[in-house]
Amino acid sequence: MPKILIAGCGDIGTSLGKALVEKGHNVVGLRRHLPVDNMGIRFIAADLTNPATLTDIDTDFDQVFFLAAPKQHDSPAYRDVYDLGLKNLLYRFSKNHHNPHWISVSSTSVFGQSGGEWVDEDSLTEPKKYNGQLQLLSGQRVLAENKSNLIVHFAGIYGPGRKRLLNIASRGDPIQFSPPYYTNRIHKEDCIGVLIFLFEKRMAGEQLHSHYLASDDEPAPMWEVVSWLAKQLKCRQPEIKQVDKDATQNKRCCNKRLKELGYRFQYPTYREGYPQLIDEFSNP
Repeated sequence: MPKILIAGCGDIGTSLGKALVEKGHNVVGLRRHLPVDNMGIRFIAADLTNPATLTDIDTDFDQVFFLAAPKQHDSPAYRDVYDLGLKNLLYRFSKNHHNPHWISVSSTSVFGQSGGEWVDEDSLTEPKKYNGQLQLLSGQRVLAENKSNLIVHFAGIYGPGRKRLLNIASRGDPIQFSPPYYTNRIHKEDCIGVLIFLFEKRMAGEQLHSHYLASDDEPAPMWEVVSWLAKQLKCRQPEIKQVDKDATQNKRCCNKRLKELGYRFQYPTYREGYPQLIDEFSNP
């Protein structure tokens, strides 16, 4: 069995580690603070921005999952993770002359398109904001280490504990109606499913692309999604937000490459993914 490192064992990373342990894998997880329950993962307290905390980490891993996330949504926090933190971890491996395979998580923010266009892995990446710019550079650095490494671009993640759209729907916040503002999403369980799927495909020796865009089957206008949630919650429908006719429409993410490889989404649209979350939201 390969020895696996998960750098960034937050919500997604810890759930991924638990799933890999259940499959019999040897998993080490890096996180800033040790959890109460290790779930079979060997956790190590480490801060990627502080090289001194990385000196005792083994480097004889076969697979690295890079899932580190910024502490907050600002440029310094993103730079800490996707520039400084990544460089520190890569240096730790290179110093010991180890070059494991990497699967590094990025986001669809690397695509700067905002006119409702469809995008896929071959689309132009010219992000306009710091988060997309830093994640794009991070992915380029990972691929420069080894061209067989993988970059996975996740759309907006939803699932247990993630209540942003439910809160918007319950409050009846104004929503852009025309032109439509497209949303792209992926359920937390599909995030884990995609990462394990790609890892197992690689272990089986399949030829893989360097980039995979992970978003569910149905990009949909924010108005449509929030209106549907409001109906399920038995709340009033949202008001129409007044915007200019040339207002941004975001983009629509195509998952064709991932599906052609054989992945099938547990939650192909928001209509399958939200019912349990609605029940938890309505009955806390």
